[in-house]
Amino acid sequence: MKNYYIWKTTYKSKMRYHHSGNIPQKRHTIFKSPEDKFYYEQLFGTEGFHGISSLLYHIHRPTQIKSIGEAKDVTPRIAVDKNVTPRMFKGMNVTPEDDFLDSRKFLMINNDLKMGLSKPRKSMDYFYKNAECDELLFVHHGSGTLKTFVGNLEFVVGDYLIIPRGTIYQVELKSDDTVLFVLESHSPIYTPKRYRNEFGQLLEHSPFCERDIVAPSFVEPKDEKGEFLIKVKKENQITDFIYATHPFDVVGWDGYFYPYKFNIKNFEPITGRIHQPPPVHQIFEGHNFVVCSFCARMYDYHPMGIPHRIPLKY
Repeated sequence: MKNYYIWKTTYKSKMRYHHSGNIPQKRHTIFKSPEDKFYYEQLFGTEGFHGISSLLYHIHRPTQIKSIGEAKDVTPRIAVDKNVTPRMFKGMNVTPEDDFLDSRKFLMINNDLKMGLSKPRKSMDYFYKNAECDELLFVHHGSGTLKTFVGNLEFVVGDYLIIPRGTIYQVELKSDDTVLFVLESHSPIYTPKRYRNEFGQLLEHSPFCERDIVAPSFVEPKDEKGEFLIKVKKENQITDFIYATHPFDVVGWDGYFYPYKFNIKNFEPITGRIHQPPPVHQIFEGHNFVVCSFCARMYDYHPMGIPHRIPLKY
């Protein structure tokens, strides 16, 4: 048994290899606690045996379900269907809600993703797992802690939180005025391919690097039995599952599959003498979409360049 709390850099994927807590020297081998009790190994990923994954080691079997409640339909309401009229969204005017999930107001939806805003006023007193989508949360206002089964991420204004599908988590808020941009993607959310080499390492021309990506900090596992509510979202339905053990009972894990954060202040804008195309602002991508941040940067400085600060006239 070894105890790890550090990064280990290996570039063979779209994410860096990371290990934390206690893990055995060899995977898929018997692993016991100091009290001679078995730990339970879980292979965690979302694309079968093809995509990235992590191995988690639990104190208890992570499959002990006591009961399953009725499914609640959360299909977003379509205000305007099959309409191409240009519209302005006053997204920051969304109504605050006490419940973290109820506060999500999706403004734009298609077969690839859902985008919206959220103003949750209270911390989650339950656990949540999105079983159909990767999630991206951008913190416009507020701060708190994203608690997951592989560790915690403290977040502040400007943080992007990337939460792979299947991750069990809670959000603890430090104030009641939190504002989040919310994106749910039916495909995995990755960094742009053009900024990575064949081994997955971010290249020198990338506007950010691995040092800017923060993995969860290790938290001592919860060895608790009882009734633990996990809300699971699948196919626009949320179902209440009651588990017999605390979901944060992971004593250690390793792999490439984990939530992480990236703060926008660590993005280095790409500039040029003349207009730079929108892809220079890109941070993430999924199937049929990209995520860009238009950060403060030097304006185009060619003597004949067209500064973007001059409003266009129609």
